[in-house]
Amino acid sequence: MTVSLQVIYPASEDATFDYDYYEKTHLPLLEEHWGDMMDTVEASRGIASGPDVPPAFLLIATITFPDMETLDTAMAEKGGPIIDDVANFTNIRPQILVGQVLMS
Repeated sequence: MTVSLQVIYPASEDATFDYDYYEKTHLPLLEEHWGDMMDTVEASRGIASGPDVPPAFLLIATITFPDMETLDTAMAEKGGPIIDDVANFTNIRPQILVGQVLMS
């Protein structure tokens, strides 16, 4: 069963997010530490939550893994550097959703 790890960065007035750092440093860090375990990585920068409505989220990253065991191993054995890097590009504490992929 394919599982997804979604990392969700909510928008707020005081939120900061360095998209350049995220793209050039954080995403390669994912590849360095989890590359052999991940199936896919997708990051979407929020641009709107509807017509003339600012985005509710600055960014949502979706990473898929072949199964829950692989995700657990990724987090337990190689998640530290990735989690520690979050403070380098945002002051937001991300929300996390682990899900079962129903369709891809």
